[in-house]
Amino acid sequence: MACERGWAAERGDEGLSVRALVARAGVSRRTFYELFENCDDCLLAALDAFFVEVAAVVVGVYGGEGRWSQRLGAALVVLLELVERECEMALLAVSYLLGYGPESPQLRGRVLEGLRGVVDEGRSQAVSGQAFSPLTAEFVVASVLTVIHARLQAGSQRLGGLVGELMWMIVLPYLGPAAAGRELERSRRPPTGLSPTAAGEPVRPPVMRMTYRTARVLEAIALVPGASNVEIGARAEIPDPGQTSKLLARLARLGLVENHGAGWARGAPNEWHLTDSGRELESTIARRSALGGAPRRVRDA
Repeated sequence: MACERGWAAERGDEGLSVRALVARAGVSRRTFYELFENCDDCLLAALDAFFVEVAAVVVGVYGGEGRWSQRLGAALVVLLELVERECEMALLAVSYLLGYGPESPQLRGRVLEGLRGVVDEGRSQAVSGQAFSPLTAEFVVASVLTVIHARLQAGSQRLGGLVGELMWMIVLPYLGPAAAGRELERSRRPPTGLSPTAAGEPVRPPVMRMTYRTARVLEAIALVPGASNVEIGARAEIPDPGQTSKLLARLARLGLVENHGAGWARGAPNEWHLTDSGRELESTIARRSALGGAPRRVRDA
């Protein structure tokens, strides 16, 4: 399905009506007004939920190990994969961040502040003594959003090829032209497990070195979907919260778990769930333990 061409296309010349919204959602007007004050209130709620969904996928990847540019590149890959899958909602979201749509400075400001904070971490890897404008991160974020917005408006659903060019834009002011040039030459990273599988093809767990703690974390999430980092650490018997966070970030990069919580957007706890690949892997571990007669808490050889 082609992407919608901007906020105006979604709202129309006279604005999006409640009648159109309830018809599209299949609910009554009474139900609509029990939930929302007006159309803008409804659209802001949808945007807020979308930003939480994006954060659940991307933050775990960015929070992994590695240099700033490596973590940012990996996060950008999964972000563009999500945008490709949800191009209509992504276009509305990017349009909103660029200043279109209903007024809500709190939501817009919160999301943009988070994006600028991620980009501005490049200062930590810059050459010592290098001077930066206070607007550097703001300029970079606005430029990246503008490029993505233009592609979506043109109906493009193949955004993965932009990774090198966008990383060049982000890295250049912080690490210089040589590092930015390497980003252009870097081939696109392997699939993260977030892309849809081919029709009829079974979900294949990613290749990884399985450890006792990894199995325990997967088991904990399977038993308590939506568990927080603290709950998972307690169930997996990992005393160090930092180790729990790193392991969850690694599993997220492998496409085995997803964070459905609003931690990044609202300061709330994380809520971890297994993906299809994660559920298949966890079930395989359980079956092997049962067949071998060994308890699941036995350390992997």
